[in-house]
Parts: sequence; C-alpha cells; structure tokens
Amino acid sequence: MKRLIPGATTLLLLSLAPLSHHGAAQTEKAPKGAKKDLGGPGGVIAVNGVRDENLPKPPDGPTPRMPDGKPDLSGVWLIGNYSFSNMGGPLPLQPWAKKLTEERRDVRGKDDPEAKCLPAGVPRITPYPMKLVQTPKLVVMLFEGNVHSYRQFFLDGRGHDPDLDPTWMGESIAKWDADTLVVDTLNFNDKTWLNGGGTPHTDKLHVIERYTRPDLGHLNVEITMDDPGTFTQPHTFKRQHILSTTWEIHEYVCNEFNVDQDRLVGH
Repeated sequence: MKRLIPGATTLLLLSLAPLSHHGAAQTEKAPKGAKKDLGGPGGVIAVNGVRDENLPKPPDGPTPRMPDGKPDLSGVWLIGNYSFSNMGGPLPLQPWAKKLTEERRDVRGKDDPEAKCLPAGVPRITPYPMKLVQTPKLVVMLFEGNVHSYRQFFLDGRGHDPDLDPTWMGESIAKWDADTLVVDTLNFNDKTWLNGGGTPHTDKLHVIERYTRPDLGHLNVEITMDDPGTFTQPHTFKRQHILSTTWEIHEYVCNEFNVDQDRLVGH
C-alpha cells in the first residue's frame, strides 16, 4: 500500500491495533461503522484508509536505561508532529534551490524519487513507523515504509570514511553527550528531496541529530541541516516521536502496489 501523494501538508499519523503475544494484529469488537477510540488525543488518523483510529496516549514511565547507564532509545516509534514538508518554518534556501522547490510544487511533485520507491534520505520521514535497536557500539534505525530502508549509527569511535562513495542515507557516526545521542551524518548523494515539498540539497549536505528520551513514551530529536550548496545558513528544527507498545514494524513492499507512480502526473 502506497502512501498519499507526496507534497500534501495533511497531518498523517499512524494508528495502532493491539497485538497479541505472538505479534498478530487484533481489534476489539465495535458496532458496525463505528471508529474505535484508543484513548488518544482525538486526532483522527488514516494511512491510505487502512487504519482509522485515534492515536493512543504514549505510555507513562521513566526513561529506560542500558546496563551502562545510557538511555535506551530502543522501541517502535511513531511520528508525533508530522507533515510532509514542515521543518520548523521556512528554510534558508539559496535562489536556485527556492526556484527548484517552487517548480517541483507547481508540477505536484511528479518527479519525487521517494514516490518511485527510492530511499527517502535524511532527514525526510514518512508516516510509517520506525524501529530503533540499540547496542553499546551500534544503533540501528529500521523503517517500515518505502523500501525497508535502514540507518546505522556507529558508536565504536570510528570517524567518517573520506573514501566512501556518496549514498542515499549518508554515513552516520554517533557519540554520547551525557544523555543525548549525537548523530553526525555526511557522504550523501544529491538524489533525494529533503521533504515532500520538493526541497533539494547537494552532496555537501551535513546533518546533525540530537536524540533524547525524556521519559518512557517520548523520543525528541533536534535536527540541524547545513548545506553550503543549498542553504544561506544552517537550519535547526525539532521533531517528537511517541512510543508504540502495541505495534511491530511490518513487511512493506513499495513496488508491489505503487499507486503514486500513476497519480503523479503534474499539470
């Protein structure tokens, strides 16, 4: 199932159906035609009409920690303040980048690489869940949507590889700053869009993310993008993810039913 047309600014959040102990989705019985209320904040969410429920309240509790005392960021995370193009306000784009962004919007994002089942890149996100798996030397980010993309945050003290070929998701080197995981990502190609609004970038893109888990149910990320080929100055914005206790990431084959490809026809 393919997501809605990229570039839309409609708020998209994933709802969850409770899982059995074996991971199979199950729902409580409800009157025919009624929407199930999971006790969420009241915002109705729908992803391609598959799930249409109220997002549950994040679980309460203290920040979980690893045996070494560092915050444990592991879990299945949903986007708590998501839109395709919102990055905390206008981006400081150079004239060429602003012009290209407007051109892409004018044709309704018909050339969006993510809509063609190519990797979304960083820091772009989709409305589907992601999963973090943490070890002392490595944090892995797994995405349910798109092409089952993944990212690796190396914590083993290595530096960036100066000989690495440019990649879709970049090369991420991480370190701890007290209880904050700082992820430094370089070595991007220039093939992705920064968001669903069509914002471009160059291979000079440099992204720094600061991950904090203030409690059990929330994961906060401060993201700074710097691209001297695209921006007039660095740009920082924030996102918040909420923990799911009732969902596991599922198989998703983007090319199997890619409705976007036929719909993105521009003007």
